[in-house]
Amino acid sequence: MAQEKQVIQLPDYLTVRGLADLIGASPIEVMKRLIANGIMASINQQIDYETAAIVVEEMGFEAHSSTAIAAEEAKAEAASKTTQEWRQIYHTEKPENLKVRPPVVTIMGHVDHGKTTLLDTIRKTKVAAGEAGGITQRIGAYRAMHGDRQITFIDTPGHEAFTQMRARGAQGADIVVLVVASDDSVMPQTREALSHARAANVPIVVAITKIDKRNANVEKVKKDLADLDLTPDEWGGSTIMVPVAAQQGTGIEDLLEAILLTADAQENIVANPKGEPSGIVLEAQVDPSRGTLATLLVLNGTLSLGDVILAGKSYGRIRAMYDEYGKPVKQAAPSTPLAVLGLNERPQPGDRFERVKNEKIARQIVEERKEIAYDALSAQEGRPAITLEDIFAQFAAGKSSDLNLIIKADVQGTLQPIVDSLKDLSEKNTDGVHLRILAADIGNITENDVMLAQASRCIIIGFSVSVDNAALRSADAHSVDIRLYDVIYKLLEDIELAMKGLLEPKFGEKIIGLAEVRQVFRISSLGAIAGSYVREGEVRRNSRARVKRAGKVLAENSPVSSLKRLKEDVREVRAGFECGIGLDNFADFQPGDMIEFYVMERVN
Repeated sequence: MAQEKQVIQLPDYLTVRGLADLIGASPIEVMKRLIANGIMASINQQIDYETAAIVVEEMGFEAHSSTAIAAEEAKAEAASKTTQEWRQIYHTEKPENLKVRPPVVTIMGHVDHGKTTLLDTIRKTKVAAGEAGGITQRIGAYRAMHGDRQITFIDTPGHEAFTQMRARGAQGADIVVLVVASDDSVMPQTREALSHARAANVPIVVAITKIDKRNANVEKVKKDLADLDLTPDEWGGSTIMVPVAAQQGTGIEDLLEAILLTADAQENIVANPKGEPSGIVLEAQVDPSRGTLATLLVLNGTLSLGDVILAGKSYGRIRAMYDEYGKPVKQAAPSTPLAVLGLNERPQPGDRFERVKNEKIARQIVEERKEIAYDALSAQEGRPAITLEDIFAQFAAGKSSDLNLIIKADVQGTLQPIVDSLKDLSEKNTDGVHLRILAADIGNITENDVMLAQASRCIIIGFSVSVDNAALRSADAHSVDIRLYDVIYKLLEDIELAMKGLLEPKFGEKIIGLAEVRQVFRISSLGAIAGSYVREGEVRRNSRARVKRAGKVLAENSPVSSLKRLKEDVREVRAGFECGIGLDNFADFQPGDMIEFYVMERVN
């Protein structure tokens, strides 16, 4: 078993002598290592963290930034302080106080499969007409009655909104109704919606729509869904599938009954009507005349007019409350949607809201949340994405036992063998790590795949596919790990090694800048210096360079030996500025040469 490396904490800047003292080496040895990396530094010269880290790693230690560690400790301390504040405000509900609440339902499916028509039909036939009030538009949710029982529907624009809410910590629904047209069967967005519902561990009821069409084929829909491991209850499965014709109202009663039966089988659709009010934000907008108008869904307790609530990074005292008809109300019980006025700014959909004692406490907590969010964002800048190794570390710490994957392949013929092989790996694994394939489909990796991965902490595996530009940007912004393969055995090998904690990190080059040589200078002590203009990105002292002339590579992997701007040694020069560049192992510069700068970064 490999010996664990000793961790060395490094400041942002320190002298060569200081670095030598830290690692217990001679200053001469440190200077030799620096020279080998193209950096000429005297014993009392300061070097930056990145440069010192190279030396530390080469000498068998593990470098950590003391500044980053201090930031993490400060963040943890602030988070602990906030948690203590919350404990004073909230309490755990006692089981004997919990009552069954109406289920909250969202409807998802492929475009043009009848979601809107289905919602409209339920609204018209099951929602009592009310007088128009202060709100002239629907609030994104409504309640329907079936017999003497209530069902709350969230009128969301599809699985994207559902997953965005879940990514922010809100489940968004107790039950998903998956709409599939009987004349079209399973389509790409059907599979996507199913993947998102499964990732959220939400029970699914299927509404097979448009059964009044001449080319309707209900049995084909059931077969196609069964192929996606969504088996009808009448075939021995656990999913209720209800044929409906929304425009005629056929099957609506059966669908509502299926929703209530599914809800009755769940144990977590409960609340304490007398407990602390809390829930989620469905949507919010700013009304020019009245201020922030937020649509809330109460999930616990009873919210009252005049309560002070905290929602994400916004807070305020409720000045007015309206139900889905626009009627003013004074109280809202669990599973009730309503619009409220009084928040100081617009919260985000999916933010959780809670009642607090007063506005002073709410304001203090909001300030702490903003500070923690800022520190977390600063700490994440420049850090690698969540990788298989990082997830295995969670397994080792007992924080997780599932490895969530999204699989995308070029054709169905390769997708199924990959899925079958991965499932076989999971069954054979004895380390307690289980593979969970949340989605498996053909086609390139899209932004929607990244959104699902972000919400579910997934790794995206692509086989012989490419990644959309929007997906790349989103993956980079949300630290989602995308791995691409074109050899199946290599894909399986990496996953197996990751499950055993043996996957070694790989490194690849990242282009950081491009400079054009404008003039060449000869300096006796430094050699040839390329007077250059930085056209793109930046030039860094600790980077390596590739010299090109008319498209031909003249030098490769050359360390930057000197970098000057206005006769001063500098660490970096950004695009739009001129500088003098010296490279190790290359001196034959000519005006017009292009120098490409890159660093090696971990790619898995």
